[in-house]
This record gives sequence, C-alpha cells and structure tokens, in this order.
Amino acid sequence: MPEETNNPETAFAGRSRLGELRLAIGFLTRLPVVGAAGDLASAGWAFPLAGLLVGAISSLAYWFAIWLGLTALIAAALAVAAGVLATGALHEDGLADFADGLGVRGGPSEKLAAMRASGIGSFGVLALIFGVLLRVLALAALIGPAGVGPALIGAHTGARALLPWAMRAPLARADGLAVSAGRPGPGPAFAALLIGLVILILAVGFSRGVIAALASLLGLAILPLAHRRLGGITGDVLGAIEQLAEIAILLSLVASRSLVGRSLGGL
Repeated sequence: MPEETNNPETAFAGRSRLGELRLAIGFLTRLPVVGAAGDLASAGWAFPLAGLLVGAISSLAYWFAIWLGLTALIAAALAVAAGVLATGALHEDGLADFADGLGVRGGPSEKLAAMRASGIGSFGVLALIFGVLLRVLALAALIGPAGVGPALIGAHTGARALLPWAMRAPLARADGLAVSAGRPGPGPAFAALLIGLVILILAVGFSRGVIAALASLLGLAILPLAHRRLGGITGDVLGAIEQLAEIAILLSLVASRSLVGRSLGGL
C-alpha cells in the first residue's frame, strides 16, 4: 500500500492562501466573492492577482468594443470604464480626495478634514479628469487588443503590487480604511512586488516590463508628500498611489513602443 501523503498543515495553508486571495479580490473589487478568510494585511501578497483580474475584465471590454467596430479611442474609454465599474471607483475616489486635501490651505488637520468631506472639490475633479484622460489616451495610442490587453493586465497588476509596501508607512489617522486594513509584514509586501513584476514582464516583455516596473515606483513618490502634508497615509493616499502607478506604467509602455518604432524606422 502506498504511504499516505496528505498533509493537514499543507492543506490548511492552501485553504488559507485561497481565502486570502478571495479576501483581496473582495476588498479591491466589487465582484461577488465567497469563502474570503484571513486578515487583509496578510492577504497583501494577493493584491496584484486582484489587479490581474481587473485588467482581464478591462481587456475583454476593449476587445469587445473593437469587435463591434468601434474606434480605438472609444474602446479605450470603455476599457477604463470597465475597470472603474469592477473596482467601484475605489482608487479614483482616493485620488480625488487626496487631491482635494492637498489643495486645502492649512495644516494636516484641515487637509484630512477636507479629504473626509462628502463632496468633491475642484482639485479632486481635475485629478479625476486628468487621470482618466491620460489612461484613455495611453490605451488609444497602443492600438489594438494585442497591445492594449497586455498593457491593461500589466498596469492593473503592477500598480496594486505597490500597495502592501505603501501600507507599511506611518498612518495619518487613528481610524479609517488604512487602519482597519492593517500593516502587512515584509513577507506579503515583497511577495506582492515579486508577483506584480513577474506578471508585468510576462504581459509586456522583459525590457518593457522592467521599464514599466521602474516607472510604477513614481506612485510611491506620494508617500513622502503625504508624510509632509498629512503626517502619514490614509486609504485615500493608497488610492492615489495606485492611480499614479497605473498611469505611469501605461505611459511608459507608450513611450517604449514609440522609441522602438523610431529605432526600427531608422534602420
């Protein structure tokens, strides 16, 4: 008779990882999820996988629009809209609130109060307009499902891979989303970065993937700004980081494609 190879601890670890993946998807999207388990900080490693799912949804929307015969610009707008619907505008809301906070005169308390206000100010509106516009134009410039699909998957994955690391920064408030989310340990944070980098490289190629990964680090430039202006991070700051990183990845992919095209044209 063969020896029993089932290991209860291994099976439990597998269920735990699956529960954390479901938890990450349920937190970062509006998709219905069952069987979520664990705490969000420990599930940080799965954030890029949730981004992969959002990128796939956006890619399908783009492909369907092109199949219908719509223009590349309209398809790009629909792809961005699909991503917004899939996430419930979670990160866009954070970007707008963070922009409003920065635009308010006064110290951290005044800025944090503005970020919590129910309305949206001029700075928030402008941030949303420019954020959506840059993403749509970048996708339109990539032209075609073969270029846009991998870019969407890479951008959504790579941007969310930064969030567990950003969540380790000091907090600006004693309550709020960032507090309830917890502080990921170095293990989940580094795992998220590695998963995000691997998926980004597989999606767009090694050289473009590395360049895009480096560009995404611009999102983390928000951390010192938030520390100076707010005294730390909030959930809105994390949303702004994701948005800036996503935009930076897409723009880097457009730029690298253009550089390759000019190089080939000069041969």
